[in-house]
Amino acid sequence: MGRQTDILDSSHPDESEADKLDRNWNELLQELRVSQTGVQILTGFLLTVPFTVRFGALDDVQRIVYLVVLSSSVLATAFLVWPVIFHRILFRQGERPWLVHASHWCARAGLITLAATICGVVWLVFSVVAGTTPASIAAGLCAAFFAGLWGALPWTARVTD
Repeated sequence: MGRQTDILDSSHPDESEADKLDRNWNELLQELRVSQTGVQILTGFLLTVPFTVRFGALDDVQRIVYLVVLSSSVLATAFLVWPVIFHRILFRQGERPWLVHASHWCARAGLITLAATICGVVWLVFSVVAGTTPASIAAGLCAAFFAGLWGALPWTARVTD
């Protein structure tokens, strides 16, 4: 069990391991509900882009970036929906520790992929509107923002507590 229960916190010392697993699972589901909605809307939007009049005006680099961004969005969707699939397949199989552990890692991978997708969309929009140099700057700032807000800030808070 060791590594599978590493993500369980000890903020509720009177909880049994089963209660912690249930609480962690419920917290994870709440987080996934927020991110799933956003990534599904983004993916849906990206799927419609080639059918717009302006899509034909994209250059080869923009089309490649579009395909990479679309693929990244589909990956983010898959990662963020996988915990639901895991749960459905393993329902009542006594695999809650593995389910919480694997879903935790899928959620992390999904959020990282979502951040990359958003940065790619920012690059694509800026490149169409303002050119590749502003697009690269905007995407770099976007990546730095996500790295700081979603990466560095939580690790900093974790170290100071």
